[in-house]
Amino acid sequence: MALLEEWRSVAYNENESQDRLQKMWAAYFQQEKDIYAQLLKNPDEVVTGTVKELADKYGVTVMTMTGFLDGINDCLKEKNPIEEMDENTQVNLGFDKALLYKGMVAAEADWLYNLEEWNDIFDEDTRKALYKEQKSSTTIVKGDKVYPNDLCPCGSGKKYKKCCGKK
Repeated sequence: MALLEEWRSVAYNENESQDRLQKMWAAYFQQEKDIYAQLLKNPDEVVTGTVKELADKYGVTVMTMTGFLDGINDCLKEKNPIEEMDENTQVNLGFDKALLYKGMVAAEADWLYNLEEWNDIFDEDTRKALYKEQKSSTTIVKGDKVYPNDLCPCGSGKKYKKCCGKK
C-alpha cells in the first residue's frame, strides 16, 4: 500500500472512535504547525530529501510527514509524486509563498496563516490582500434574474420572453 493511501485510511477512518480521531488530528495539527514554522523561517530555501529523511529532520513519523506532504503539495512549485511515494521517495518542499498562504486560508487553518513567521515574509497589507483574494475566489456571485418582460440579455432589443426565453 502506498504511503498516501495508508495515511488516508488512518486519518479518515470512519470506523475509528471520534475521540481517538480528534486526538490524532490535534497532535497532527501541532506537528504541522511546528514544521511550517521552521519552513517559513527560510522561505526561499528548497528543502529536499526522502520522505523518511524529512520525517527525521522534523521529528515526526513517516505517516505524519505523508499527511504534511499531502497538504502542501498543491502549493509547491514542483509537485511531489504523492500518489505512489514510499519512504525512500525523493521529495521537495519548495513552496510558492502566496499560494501557500492562500492555501492555509482556504483550509481555514488560522493556526497556520497567523504564524508569526509570515510577518517577515509579507507585510500586513499583503497578507490582508491575499486573505481577501482567497476568500472572494470561493464566493459565488449570482447574476441578476431575468424576468420575462425584461429586455433580453443577448442584446437583441426584444423582450426576453420573445427571444432567448422562448420555450
